Amino acid sequence: MKQELLHTPEGVRDIYNGECEQKIVLEDNMMSVFKIYGYHPIQTPMFEFFDIFGKQIGSTSAKDLYKFFDHEGNTLVLRPDITPSIARCASKYFMDEVTPIRLCYIGNTFINNKNYQGRLKECTQAGAELIGDASVDADAEMIALAIHSLKNAGLTEFQISVGHVDYLGGLFEAAGMDEETELQVKDFINNKNFYGVDEIVEKLDLPQDLVELFGMLHEYAVTTDTLKLAKEKAKNYQKVYDALEHMEQLHSILEMYQVEKYVSYELAMLSSLEYYTGMIFAGYTFGTGEAIVKGGRYDQLLNYFGKDSAATGFVIVIDQLMAALSRQNIKIPADIAQTWIVYDTAHQVNAIQIAEKLRKTGECVELMKVTADTTKEMYEDAAEKQNVKDVIYCL
Repeated sequence: MKQELLHTPEGVRDIYNGECEQKIVLEDNMMSVFKIYGYHPIQTPMFEFFDIFGKQIGSTSAKDLYKFFDHEGNTLVLRPDITPSIARCASKYFMDEVTPIRLCYIGNTFINNKNYQGRLKECTQAGAELIGDASVDADAEMIALAIHSLKNAGLTEFQISVGHVDYLGGLFEAAGMDEETELQVKDFINNKNFYGVDEIVEKLDLPQDLVELFGMLHEYAVTTDTLKLAKEKAKNYQKVYDALEHMEQLHSILEMYQVEKYVSYELAMLSSLEYYTGMIFAGYTFGTGEAIVKGGRYDQLLNYFGKDSAATGFVIVIDQLMAALSRQNIKIPADIAQTWIVYDTAHQVNAIQIAEKLRKTGECVELMKVTADTTKEMYEDAAEKQNVKDVIYCL
């Protein structure tokens, strides 16, 4: 029984020693970048009322939530996603604010995924949300901030893929697809089966320009030239045209930030979060099969909490980022140098005085007392194994 208690449940893990030090450094680096962009830290509860993440919100499916009850019988959930919590807070504390609100955070999220395939059920996310700005400038700031954060973490090779929910939504409207057909097309896209999409489109007897716009869903890295070409074909489909126009304007602003080399466009991009209403994006790099960055615009989410406000934001999945950095042999500069003071009872006063003097200079000091069970030689061997910077003996 005792052996069983040493194990964690499936999908969660312990983080300790050097890895934990590195994770804390990485989180601090993220927050420092957010702050220089003018974002203010906020903390929300790890669990909320069920309705904060209910079906109407468009967050995580109810079957994937960790649910439990309080003493009053209210259904509570461990948060699967921090953005709805931020939307709730903004609606509660900044209801009458007329200038843009910039908030940032670091916290853990929990998704009870039955089909566990190497994915963590508890993840740490660092995120930023810009509330009260409906402009393309705000979307560009989000992407630039995400790129700056990844570069500051040490990544040099990564790509941000940008899409827009109205491109595909506009095509569905123009083609007159019913809900069942739309879901089938999305399923084909999620499975990268674009031939299946083509078969559906062929059966609908659509105008040639619309067929060609559907055909552009095949391309994973759409260039700005392709966006211009698509705009020409989308002149009769306002929703599609506006989505393409938005992406063109977005690219122009990203050039001002000088980050355009990290950005490509994917017209078939989908998100599992249904509250996104405009631009969406995801970031990828080597060494992890999952997105390290996810974000987009969600102009209707705050309405659910009573505040009529546009919003855009993103999260960086710290666990995925750390895995990528490790596999790319990129070191997180965690300074864990420490000093040990090995002492006996007779020299305890002197040892403590030395330790306090060093600690006032910012040095990390551990006191190690020599007893009948813990000898000087034992500490010498341990210090060598743990790469202790310096050992002071007060014996």
